[in-house]
Amino acid sequence: MKPTLLVLAAGMGSRYGGLKQMDGVGPNGETIMDYSIRDAIRAGFGKVVFVIRHSFENEFKAAINPQRFDNKIEMEYVFQELDKLPEGFKVPEGREKPWGTNHAILMAKDVVNEPFAIINADDFYGRDGFAVLGRALTEMAGKTNDYCMVGYRVGNTLSESGTVNRGVCTTDAEGYLTTVVERTGIGCEDNKIVFVDENNEKQPLDANAPVSMNMWGFTPDYFRHSEEYFINFLKEFGQEMKSEFYIPTMVNYLINNGTAKVKVLDTTSKWFGVTYAADRDGVVEKLQSLVDAGEYPTPLFK
Repeated sequence: MKPTLLVLAAGMGSRYGGLKQMDGVGPNGETIMDYSIRDAIRAGFGKVVFVIRHSFENEFKAAINPQRFDNKIEMEYVFQELDKLPEGFKVPEGREKPWGTNHAILMAKDVVNEPFAIINADDFYGRDGFAVLGRALTEMAGKTNDYCMVGYRVGNTLSESGTVNRGVCTTDAEGYLTTVVERTGIGCEDNKIVFVDENNEKQPLDANAPVSMNMWGFTPDYFRHSEEYFINFLKEFGQEMKSEFYIPTMVNYLINNGTAKVKVLDTTSKWFGVTYAADRDGVVEKLQSLVDAGEYPTPLFK
C-alpha cells in the first residue's frame, strides 16, 4: 500500500496578501505544491489529499487537479472549517482564527487509511526529504504508535532576509524524539550559527542540529488519538479567540505519556518557504537555480 501525502493548504495568507499556496513561483508558473507533489510521486506516494477551505474551493480545484499532474497520482479534497468540532462544542462568538494544524489533519480521517505524511502547502522540502520520508512510511505499514518526522539540519533552513525561529529537536540514543525546544533569533554570524537565549545572549548552535519544519509521518491510529485529545483541548482552551491545536501539541502529549514514539529522520535537503510577500523573490530565484541545475524539468509536468 502506497503512502498518502496530506497537504495543509487551508491558510488564507493574511500576512502574504493572498493565497500564497496558489502563487506561481516556478519558471512556468508552478506553485511550491507542484514541486512537492512531483517529489512525492517520485518517492512512491500514491495519493495526495488537500486540506482547503470552502471559500476558495472552486478556484483551488480549477487549478490543482489530477490533470495538472498528468493523472500520475490520486487526489482528494477535504475542508477545514471553524464549525467542524466534536459533538457538544460550538465556535465561540467572534472567533475567526482556524483551530490549527492538528485540527486540519482531523479533516482527513475519513479518506486516509494508510501511513501518511504531513506538509505545509507553502514550504519547499526538497527531493531527499520526500525520499527519506517515503521509505520510512513504507516501513510503517501495519504499525501503530510508531511515527516519524523529517529533521532538517538547521543550517539548511536559514533565511537571507534575517533571523528565524526554529523548534530544535533532541533525540535519544536510538534517534527517537525526546524534546523540541523553540530557539529564537537564529542566524549566521562570523560563519557560525547562533541563537538568542532567554538572557538575550547569543549562543552557538550546531549547523546539523535537527529542526522541525512540519514534515511528519503518521499511521492512521493518529486520527483516533487526535480526536480524543482535541476534546480535552477544547474543554481547556475552546473559549479562547486565538487558541490553536498544533501538531507539536499533540505529538508532545503522546510522547510524554508514553503512548507513541517519533523517529527523527535526517535529510540533506534545503528547506525554504514564503511567509511574507517579501519572501517571494527569493523563492523564485531558488527554484530557478534548481531548474538550471537539472534537479527539475521545465515545465514541471507536461
